[in-house]
Amino acid sequence: MYYLSHSVLNIHMPKVKQNTKVIIKPLMGYVLVEPSEAESRTASGIILPESAQEKPAQGNVLSVGDDVILENGKVMKAPVKPGDKVVYKKWGGDEIKVDGRELKLVKFDDLMAILE
Repeated sequence: MYYLSHSVLNIHMPKVKQNTKVIIKPLMGYVLVEPSEAESRTASGIILPESAQEKPAQGNVLSVGDDVILENGKVMKAPVKPGDKVVYKKWGGDEIKVDGRELKLVKFDDLMAILE
């Protein structure tokens, strides 16, 4: 689970008291990922403007949803755990903004690798 105070959320939620905590726990089959920072320089040292920086397709897992029950009754276990560094499909996942940071909700199927 990923805990945040309500005052830092940038998503539409019902009004609650300022100091309450909101828990972001992905639903079944999803993981919450904080994408890595985009490279701001090339290997040769050229500084890239923000518009030219490619969005990373890797990040750190913050929270993991429950396992998925498939149509045939088999269970697809979560392939990662919080703290893992993962690579996901470039166009995979849905972005949400929390505390000015962009996070991604990524399906288990869109995860491609764990970086060690």
